[in-house]
Amino acid sequence: ASDDATQIDGNIYVGRIQNVLPGMELAFVDIGIPKNAVLYRGDVAYDADDLEGAVKDMRIEQMIRAGQTIICQVTKNAIGAKGARLTQEVSLPGRFVVLVPNSSTIGISKRLPDGERRRLRKIIDEVKPERHGLIVRTAAEGVSADDLARDVASLSEKWEAIEAEVSRSNQPRLIYRDLDLAVRVLREELNDDYRAVLIDDEDLYDKVREYVLAVNPELADRIEYYDPSVESLPVFERYFVHEQLHRALDRKVFLPSGGSLIIERTEALTVIDVNTGKNVGKNNLEETVFRNNLEAAEEVARQLRLRDIGGIIVIDFIDMEIRENRDKVASALRNALARDKTRTQVFDIVTEGQVVRVDLRPEEVGASVEFQPVLVVDGDAVVAGPALKGATVTGTILGEEKGPKIRGLTYKPKAIQRRRWGHRQRYSTVEITKISTRA
Repeated sequence: ASDDATQIDGNIYVGRIQNVLPGMELAFVDIGIPKNAVLYRGDVAYDADDLEGAVKDMRIEQMIRAGQTIICQVTKNAIGAKGARLTQEVSLPGRFVVLVPNSSTIGISKRLPDGERRRLRKIIDEVKPERHGLIVRTAAEGVSADDLARDVASLSEKWEAIEAEVSRSNQPRLIYRDLDLAVRVLREELNDDYRAVLIDDEDLYDKVREYVLAVNPELADRIEYYDPSVESLPVFERYFVHEQLHRALDRKVFLPSGGSLIIERTEALTVIDVNTGKNVGKNNLEETVFRNNLEAAEEVARQLRLRDIGGIIVIDFIDMEIRENRDKVASALRNALARDKTRTQVFDIVTEGQVVRVDLRPEEVGASVEFQPVLVVDGDAVVAGPALKGATVTGTILGEEKGPKIRGLTYKPKAIQRRRWGHRQRYSTVEITKISTRA
C-alpha cells in the first residue's frame, strides 16, 4: 500500500532489518518508504526463551540481525535527515482501552480515582483477550462493562486482520494505517465538555461523523457541517481562528489585565519572562504583582500545551516580597500543569535562607554541603550552561524526613508470583546559606 512518508506515526509496517550498528545501539529498517527508519535497542521486543544464551542486558546485535523481517510501529515521524523512529512494542489505541498484542500487560490510568480503578480492574480481568495485554484510558471512567467489551473486541478484530495481512508476504510494506489526524484528535479529546465540532470539508465530516457514531453515538449530533457555500465567512474567519493561531505563535503573549509574557526558545532551554506591562493595579505593588503572576501561571501552562514545549523551562516571575504569595503562584502553576496529559515537574527557585528538601545526603546534621546549580536567575538575567562553571550553592543539613508511603505490586506471570511492597523515600532538609556565581 502507498503511504505519505511524512505523517506516519501510529502506522504499523512489515519491516526488514537493513543493518545493525552495535556502537550506536540501533538498527536501520526498510519499511517500504524512501528513507530507512530507526529502531533503537530499547524498542526491540524479544523473548529470552527464544534466544540462545539470553541474558538480562543483551546487546542489540544479539537480539536482531540484518535481513530479519519484523512487525514494527512508527512512534515518531521523520524530522529532517533523521528517519522515523520505530518500536516492536506494537499497540492499538481504542476509545477506552489500548490493546498491546502478545503481551501480559495490564494497566489503568493513574488519573482515575482508586475506587474507579478497582471497578475497571474487575471488568478488565473478565474481558482481557488471552494472548494480549490491555491499558485502560482515562476516558473509560464511568463506562459500562459492555462498552469496554465492545472496544476490546473491535481492537482484537483489527489485530487479527493485521496478522492475516502479515502472513501474505514478508516484503516491507504498510499493513495498518492509523486514523486520520482529525479523527485521532477527536478520539483523544471529544467528551461532554464540547458543545460542537465544526467541519467545513464534506468528506472529512462524513468520515468523522461515521467514527463518532460507531464509538460514541450520544455525541454524534455535536459533529456539524459548516457549509462554506452557504455561510458568508470561512469557518476560520467566523471564529477568529487565524487570530488565535498568530497569538499562539507570537513571541509576546498578552495577559487579560494588561501584563505580558515574552517566550524565548533556544536549543538548551526555554525562558519565559513575565511583565506587568499596562497592568498598574488598584491597591499596592505587591497585590498588583501577585495578581499578574497568577494570570501568568495559567497562561504559561496554556502556552506550553499550544506550542508543545518540553525540556527545561525557566519562568522569571516578577519578584514578590511575601512568601505566601510566592507559594500561591507556584501552586497555581502546578494546578494548571496538572490538567495537561504530559507529566511536568515544577521546581521552586532557591534563594538564600530558604529550606529545601533533597534526596537523602550521606552527611550528618549540621554538616555543610555544596550543590552545582543548573540555572541562576538574577533580576532579568538568566545564566545557564558553561557560564555557570564554578558556581556553587552552599547549605547546611538540618535533619531527615520521610516522604509519603508508596505501595506497589510485583507480578511474575510465568512464576505465578505476586509480591506486595511499600516504600517511603528518605530526604534531607537543607537550609541554603550562600549562593556564589563565581569560581
